[in-house]
Amino acid sequence: MLGKTANGLFWMYRSLERAENTARLIETGQRIALTRLESGEGEWQSVLRSAGSLDQFEENRDEMTKEAAIDWLLRDRANPSSVMSSIDNARQNARLVRTALTHEVWEATNAAYMAALDLLARKVAERDLPGVLRAIRQRTSLVRGMTHGTMLRNNIYNFARLGTFIERADNTARILDVKYYVLLPSASSVGTSLDNVQWETILRSVSARGGFRMEYGASGGPREIAQFLILDRRMPRSLAFCMNKLCDNLRYLNSGQPKLGEAQTKAQQIERTYLSHDIDAVFDYGLHEYIQNFLGLLVELSGQIETDFRFYE
Repeated sequence: MLGKTANGLFWMYRSLERAENTARLIETGQRIALTRLESGEGEWQSVLRSAGSLDQFEENRDEMTKEAAIDWLLRDRANPSSVMSSIDNARQNARLVRTALTHEVWEATNAAYMAALDLLARKVAERDLPGVLRAIRQRTSLVRGMTHGTMLRNNIYNFARLGTFIERADNTARILDVKYYVLLPSASSVGTSLDNVQWETILRSVSARGGFRMEYGASGGPREIAQFLILDRRMPRSLAFCMNKLCDNLRYLNSGQPKLGEAQTKAQQIERTYLSHDIDAVFDYGLHEYIQNFLGLLVELSGQIETDFRFYE
């Protein structure tokens, strides 16, 4: 497969996942803000920092407000990670690799783009925000469903999955970081009803509440939630699940080669070093430090994938 085709597939699916995840991040900020005793710019500044776009926001916007932050994350074309920019980028990459996609996948991608144009044509009112975020998640989920249902399990599929799981792991880590070190009002709130409500919000933001309740019932607390979202290999958005899938797809892509690829080796090292301990070891290390290191390693892994498969040749 040509490197530019692999590149287009990787970024098409990474961008689709980013659009959905940014919508989830907005919803997380909204829900957690409702648990705060006082309202201010702090929580939205923290959400933007988590999304990696605070510096760009400050360069492009005059004032930090809830409305400005949501608009920046949702529809501002100056933000390359906004929902609108991400869906636009996904469609552009889909056009470049059109012959590698099934008709159903292309139609679903194009429909997601057209729906986003309509939904985000103007600033979204707060009362309409839940419906808009839900519609965006449904549209991107439809592309994922068409991919599962119609694409051959070949190298095309593997590159699509690499983009998906790199971005998904990044998002779960960022949402955990928003909760634990940024949006919790103070250390005195740990273990309180406010702390528990915020952890419940984190579960909802990654569609994990139902699965968590099946596993832990009503007794699970913050430790169990962190365990579920970081180390449980059955949970489709956990860090462990995503890394396991990345290792699988890299192994498929390197099958028949005389030695392991650099990206495959790096993915296995991340899995072995960061996802083979229990949750107590993670908390002893420091959850914020753990997440920041993990995010840095994901960036390195993404760059190594681009190098190994010559994305720009």
